[in-house]
Amino acid sequence: MTNTHPGQDHRFDPATDLDSDILIIGSGMGGATFASALAESGVRIVMLEQGDFIADSPDNRDPDVVYGQMRFHSKLHWLDKNDQAFTPGNFEWVGGNTKFYGAVLYRFREADFGERRYEEGVSPAWPFGYSELQPWYEKAERLYKVRGQTGVDPSEPRGPYGYDYPPVPDEPAIADVRRRLERTGIKVSSLPLAVDIDAWTSRGKGPWDQYPDGSNTGKMDAESCALTIAVGNPGFKLIRNAEVQALELGKSSNRIESVTFTLGGETHQARAKLVVLAAGAVPSAALLLKSGLANTSDQVGRNFMNHVFSFLIAVNPFFSNTSSYQKTLSINHFYDEDNDTGKALGNMQLVGRLFPETLRFQEKNAPYWLLKWISRHGVDWFLQTEDIPKPDNRVVIKDGTTKLIWNRPHIPTHMAMVERAKKMFKTAGFPIQFHRLMGEDVPYHQCGTVRMGADPKTSVLNQNNVAWDHPNLMVVDASSFVSSAAVNPGLTVAALSLRAAEFAKTYLGEL
Repeated sequence: MTNTHPGQDHRFDPATDLDSDILIIGSGMGGATFASALAESGVRIVMLEQGDFIADSPDNRDPDVVYGQMRFHSKLHWLDKNDQAFTPGNFEWVGGNTKFYGAVLYRFREADFGERRYEEGVSPAWPFGYSELQPWYEKAERLYKVRGQTGVDPSEPRGPYGYDYPPVPDEPAIADVRRRLERTGIKVSSLPLAVDIDAWTSRGKGPWDQYPDGSNTGKMDAESCALTIAVGNPGFKLIRNAEVQALELGKSSNRIESVTFTLGGETHQARAKLVVLAAGAVPSAALLLKSGLANTSDQVGRNFMNHVFSFLIAVNPFFSNTSSYQKTLSINHFYDEDNDTGKALGNMQLVGRLFPETLRFQEKNAPYWLLKWISRHGVDWFLQTEDIPKPDNRVVIKDGTTKLIWNRPHIPTHMAMVERAKKMFKTAGFPIQFHRLMGEDVPYHQCGTVRMGADPKTSVLNQNNVAWDHPNLMVVDASSFVSSAAVNPGLTVAALSLRAAEFAKTYLGEL
């Protein structure tokens, strides 16, 4: 199969590529979206990406390759709170984590921007409200060609929306699940998805959740949507396989003077008027800590958040799950306090179809016939609740290695959601449930480690994503989040990045 990748003809030239107007670190949702917003500006932009392109190959849909061999996962190891090495759920490829995301692009709900109180603690307010991000959400939805429907989800925030396409259709078995749930009084809505289902299924059946699209045709991600626009700027250059080592200050200035990176065994120093960090919540914090920058507040690396989440398979022995991709339904019936539990719980959504070949990687001791039976008669759900920011949940550097200290001993909100979900599925005709709470070593929705705020004493970035300590440093990934909310973070990263890029158009002249 052939590849078509934006910027595939770009080659590093040290004579021209070490000086630019803007240097972006990372090609994921934050970095690529930022670059796309400046495509018509003509400014000189260099993007450093640690990984390379994902080839278009049938292996991309092979569960043994993705789950068994973990071919696409990070080759780096982090340390957990007990100093045990683990492989994080991060991906170093052009397009970043979006190459493997479930393509769910939710807006944070209006209440998520204000203070929210749970049994676990307080989720703080953002320095601005939902209305500030609403127009950027709309632009991001159009950029990523989100398929969705308004007027159904009870937690839906105000529009207008950028849904130029109808929602991805339910497969027959999933349409049956929707009807069963609705008959019990549960409000079910369609997931907002960045997927062209016709293009995806034309190249083979199966889920897109956790599977990369090397063709850039079916799943709308940072590479296929944002980078495609960014390369339209003749001043844009993508440099692949470039591993950033440090950000360095000038001798008599608080500005970032250079960025040190290695490529092909050689070390280079790049300079730019504005440095934009978008490596991901944990890697961005780790890079700042290694560089000793942006931390007069002592907040870099702190307040790490990741949704508390579970997988729940609801089984009916007489139900036949004939779906291929499955992931179209969502339940926000319990997102706010306005439900029969009286508590704001969170979000439930279908995951990509879990076939027995996939389940065996998690349940290695279970007989294959049982996994096959569960897959045939079960429906696979993902339950997520908000993670409260706490200063002691943090990223630190130990002997040059990234260490993630994440404790969540008290999760009554999440367990209340699990119990309510089990009751709901039983009422809907799925009496058997298999539940697994995912551990602290599976951080997928990472955020909050370089958070923004209105006070430089308690935050790292101001409201425009500019570092308080360094006027020519911006951070535009999920590390800037003040709270995690209880829906997928991708669209909020994109909206914040578009907003920050608009600010940068004027701000660059001031620098």
